[in-house]
Amino acid sequence: MGYRAAAGDIRFILDHLTPLPQLYGSAAFPDLSPDLAGSILTEAARISDEVLAPCNRAGDLYPARLENGKVVTSPGFRAAYTALAEGGWVALAAPEAYGGMGLPQALGLAVNDMMTGANMALHLKLMLTQGQIEALSHHGSAEQQAFYLPKLISGDWSGTMNLTEPQAGSDLADMRTRAIPDADGSYAVTGQKIFISWGDSDLVENVSHLVLARLPDAPAGTKGISLFVVPKLLPEGERNNLHVASLEHKMGLHGSPTCVMVFEGAKGWMVGEPHAGLAAMFTMMNNARLSVGVEGIGVAEAALQKAAQFATERVQGRPIIEFAGIRRLLGEARAELFAARALALKAGVALDMAGADPAGDWALRAAFLTPVVKVYGTEVGARASDAGIQIHGGMGFIEETGAAQFWRDVRVTAIYEGTNGIQALDLVGRKMRDGGRMACQLLQEVQEQAARAHRQYPDLAAPVRDAAEAVRAAVEWLVSQDQTTRAEAAEDMVQALALVLGAGAHLEAVLADPDRRALAAVHIGRVLPRSAGAVAAMRAGSGLRALSLPDLGL
Repeated sequence: MGYRAAAGDIRFILDHLTPLPQLYGSAAFPDLSPDLAGSILTEAARISDEVLAPCNRAGDLYPARLENGKVVTSPGFRAAYTALAEGGWVALAAPEAYGGMGLPQALGLAVNDMMTGANMALHLKLMLTQGQIEALSHHGSAEQQAFYLPKLISGDWSGTMNLTEPQAGSDLADMRTRAIPDADGSYAVTGQKIFISWGDSDLVENVSHLVLARLPDAPAGTKGISLFVVPKLLPEGERNNLHVASLEHKMGLHGSPTCVMVFEGAKGWMVGEPHAGLAAMFTMMNNARLSVGVEGIGVAEAALQKAAQFATERVQGRPIIEFAGIRRLLGEARAELFAARALALKAGVALDMAGADPAGDWALRAAFLTPVVKVYGTEVGARASDAGIQIHGGMGFIEETGAAQFWRDVRVTAIYEGTNGIQALDLVGRKMRDGGRMACQLLQEVQEQAARAHRQYPDLAAPVRDAAEAVRAAVEWLVSQDQTTRAEAAEDMVQALALVLGAGAHLEAVLADPDRRALAAVHIGRVLPRSAGAVAAMRAGSGLRALSLPDLGL
């Protein structure tokens, strides 16, 4: 059995655990209906299963390569990408005025979930283009939108983001790429960028790069960074002064070329205002962070499907899926996968509700959930892929089974688009500047869900209620602490919140469909208790400040 997209689970979550049904026929989405949403999910599942998944393994075995300055992609990728572009799958949620379908962001995330599980390396190209469309839609001039958006939305062109430099990783203050104004209103961009996913390929006519750079009069630090759109081919069709210097050799995600880009006075145009480039780029990055969390979820789905199939076929006296240890690995991973998927789709629908109901707190809700989804989704992806290797036993360590590819591919999701540590700091820093109000509101909703479930399922509801109360108290404690204490507790706080919010989603699922009780019981009985450990670690203090260099092995 090959990969099968989880369209059924996704549709259940959207219909029963999110307010997406409120958007059907709404002023924001007048043409949206249950039938249209169902058709989109069904067709996305089909193309994931039949077009993307079959070339996933080829991407791992036959990596993208650089030949005579040109990037040559893996076997089967060209035909698969063409099918995606011609089918309109590059940007479902993009503006209709430029060729998009104007569908909810949540449906776009649902499609990304299925397509990532089928082929993460190739789908990453779409995800980056979607992020650039979002950035230009919010910050580009009318002329830039009219010129770039139709080409990006159609898939004729693709997009990238260029932030990182050899000397400037997560801290962009040391960025050295320069942009010199030309008389015609353009800029000459010079510098080197690294870790540029899909910086070039033979799949599209042109690549549009969003590049962070400094103007000659730029102030020091991150406040002196501007954003430029720098195409590989200029509007007149001539080649711009940029090239791929090399491709990185990576532990995974081999089908996605990760480029070292060199700009040598390349012609570009400013996006947004001078020295405000980081804010504009963060529009793309925030879009990408939610999508990266969904990448982890999609890969977890694929890894667990493969592991479950192996466990039914592998006989050690009897099929190993009958062994308690194997059922534990599969059950806990499945329970976490459902929780992570529910949180991601709730965040996506919150984005859509923010547009439909600007007076509500939906935008704050979506912003708060984004780092939680990014961290938890990617960690669930890594844990599920690791469990898949373990279930395969020795054959999981042998590359011919393909079980290891999932772990090698998904591992980077905890690193790129802002490491998970940075996401955790964002959560306890910027996202809790409200004194923890949004966190406590979400936890209160879980407690209310537990109260509704208590009459039918007291054994499930009581632990969720108690865990939510413990984490709420931890939030109130944490927001009263200094910044160093917050930083030390940040990753524990993300875990505690994700586990409790995920348990709340399981309770909602059981109330909507009692057949989901067994999986909810696994999450609440075996996964949720980790939240108590995270809370205990927060309150005990990390002891990190007391560590000396010898303690750290130096």
